[in-house]
Amino acid sequence: MEFITSKEELRARYGETSERARLKEMRALDHHARNFIVHSPFVLIGSQDAEGRADVTPKGDKPGFVAVLDDATIAIPDRPGNNRLDTWENLLANPAAGLLFMIPGMNETLRINGKGRLTADLALREKFAVDGKLPITVLVVTVEACYMHCAKAFMRSQLWKPETWPDRSTLPTLGQILADQIAMTQSGAEVDKSLAEAYARTMW
Repeated sequence: MEFITSKEELRARYGETSERARLKEMRALDHHARNFIVHSPFVLIGSQDAEGRADVTPKGDKPGFVAVLDDATIAIPDRPGNNRLDTWENLLANPAAGLLFMIPGMNETLRINGKGRLTADLALREKFAVDGKLPITVLVVTVEACYMHCAKAFMRSQLWKPETWPDRSTLPTLGQILADQIAMTQSGAEVDKSLAEAYARTMW
């Protein structure tokens, strides 16, 4: 198998970027980007460590959980998780971050590229309190590029159409998967029960 190794070879296969695709990139958040973030309950965060190993992590909460601090800065609270901290450790080594905001039922997405820094600033954490519970840290992203992404991927995948979704009962549960993958002494059903209990205790 031969691989493409140069920009020239790549462009020869794809052609030039359209003028609209080039011009849509902004260096700050306009009112449309702010509005998208306000209505988004879900964002994917891409990062790389110092050696270039990549990671993508999902973050989700009620719509508007990501705060726009100003036209070039957003803040994302970190809710309880599994404490692997892959993305957070990556950002300590390499602050470059790529974000993809999604709104259920909307085929277009908002992309933001920038630099991410972590803070445990109490005043900022208090802004994200839920039932008196504060996030441990907050990711502050300085926006370097911002633009809307077209709908083709969602249209092809029919992601938001329930009639295309597989029957969930035909797929294994997370507990069953983990029991197989890491040879746990617990059964899949026991793992699922412990996960459900943890979700109930530590959602925020």
